[in-house]
Amino acid sequence: MPSTAHARNPKRRPVNLTIREDILSDAKALNLNASKAAEAGIEAAIKQAREENWLAENREAIGAHNQRVAESGPLLVPDWADDHGAL
Repeated sequence: MPSTAHARNPKRRPVNLTIREDILSDAKALNLNASKAAEAGIEAAIKQAREENWLAENREAIGAHNQRVAESGPLLVPDWADDHGAL
């Protein structure tokens, strides 16, 4: 899986984007770098999509784990938990 982690000197590539005029105007009025803002938004969208994909791919295993914990309790119960394993 490609990483979106910040590299020290990431390669940049010029692209054409279509952005609403009002948003671009507000960014310019606030002296924001539109390219960096767009990059940050795309990076956040990538992170969210990966999280959603991971949850979808692992939904069955997560459900099975939660059911086992509900039925049998946690595998390890800390000494400071009450008699029923509640933390």
